[in-house]
Amino acid sequence: MADSRTLDDVRADVAACRRCPLCDGRTNTVFGNGDPQARVLVVGEAPGKNEDKQGEPFVGAAGRNLSEFLEIAGLKREQIFIANVLKCRPPDNRDPRPDEIAACAPFLREQTRLINPDVIVTLGNFATKFILKTERGITSLHGQTFMAGRFKVFPMFHPAAAIYDRTKRPLIEEDFARLGEILRAGGATEGTEHEGVR
Repeated sequence: MADSRTLDDVRADVAACRRCPLCDGRTNTVFGNGDPQARVLVVGEAPGKNEDKQGEPFVGAAGRNLSEFLEIAGLKREQIFIANVLKCRPPDNRDPRPDEIAACAPFLREQTRLINPDVIVTLGNFATKFILKTERGITSLHGQTFMAGRFKVFPMFHPAAAIYDRTKRPLIEEDFARLGEILRAGGATEGTEHEGVR
């Protein structure tokens, strides 16, 4: 029965997955990690080179930035769960393709259902557009609260943006401070209705 499944069951399915050609080029699948009962589910786009090598999400400089930003929200990395839309690295870090998304999205949906977070934080354009099913970019959406089905979604710039564009850092810090406020308020804020993850 679906209700008896656990995150470890989904992790095993991801590790064995051969639903799309990305499986042929991977070193490791990157299922995600963190608290299985986290109030915050952080969703990125796809693993990069370091993530593929280590089998963990958000390692390296972007991961260090993420840990710093989480502190602004009053969170530690072990208190959240971090996942990606894709569980295998696209070659040369190219954008995910529609067939890859279609093959991999059920894993994220199942992770979301099992974790049942108060807030889904989407990092960057791709994850935000995927979760909210919108063509609007992250520049116009970040720092606002939306609803995707029954889940509250809070888009943010990707932590790597603070590395490549230092003007983004204050905006990211403001958004993480706002996330902390939302969590302290019990996750209850007004949100704009969107179709999205169920």
